Amino acid sequence: MAEDIKDFMQEFSIKDLENYTGVKAHTIRIWEQRYGLLKPTRTDSNIRKYSDKELKTLLNVSLLNQRGHKISEIARMPESKISELIEEYSISGQNDDTIMATLKLAMLNFDEKLFCSVVDLRIATNGLEHTYLNILVPFLREIGVLWMSSSICPAQEHFISNLIRQKLYAQTNRILPDESSPSAETFVLFLPEMEFHEISMLMLNFSLRSRGHRTIYLGQSVPLEDLHQVFLRVGPVKFVSIFTTHPNQILIDSYFSKLRDHFQNTGCSFYISGPLVKGKKSPEIGMFYLYDDLSQFIREFTPSPIN
Repeated sequence: MAEDIKDFMQEFSIKDLENYTGVKAHTIRIWEQRYGLLKPTRTDSNIRKYSDKELKTLLNVSLLNQRGHKISEIARMPESKISELIEEYSISGQNDDTIMATLKLAMLNFDEKLFCSVVDLRIATNGLEHTYLNILVPFLREIGVLWMSSSICPAQEHFISNLIRQKLYAQTNRILPDESSPSAETFVLFLPEMEFHEISMLMLNFSLRSRGHRTIYLGQSVPLEDLHQVFLRVGPVKFVSIFTTHPNQILIDSYFSKLRDHFQNTGCSFYISGPLVKGKKSPEIGMFYLYDDLSQFIREFTPSPIN
């Protein structure tokens, strides 16, 4: 049984560790050889291979080193002391690098408590928008890089994504629908068919509601006809979407044309952000408004600046 488990353990190259932790490969070798912090196996061709345990160790060492602890000191620490310090630093003020290291450690270990200790404190101190735009968005970008290099497994990405969703749902649910002002505009938030990258849309839903706007949240993969049905029942609204992977780049103009056919002269308008429209000019002034990033959109519908 132990052999079977070992067979399924993820292995990392020294380059993977460098990508994951930000510690240069040369430094990793020095820490390994001089202090015995890591104990990689080697392939027949003498290439180092590191386990999850080594990666966790390196993240811990890197985080403590950034907090001023010398490597020689860390090498002498028992695991219990290292864990105690990591928990202590997770609830104290940190710079961006140590925050990222702590969140990566939480992802690696499926440690919800550690993740929440970092994120909840930042939300309480700086608000959800600031935390999302300045901590979680950069973290999600790093996850994307790690995903592309196969340095994380799908379960780790799903774990973090769902924790972030939970935070967004919890904060949004504190705003009751009847808290919108009588003169509030109505925003319909949706993702086009086959688009499932929902986290940023959940953030927008919170941002609009927290400013007193009424929102109708439709969610992922919404057929165009459903949007028209909302208009028929609600009247002129502002549609909001984020194009991350869909519609396909070569079909975006066709998608805009279909929206125009359905909604021209209805009083509806579309506000769209995401990688697929970044740098793209609006196809029709007065109906479509394109944004390079979320903060640009939020500022337009925010009466006061984001903290």
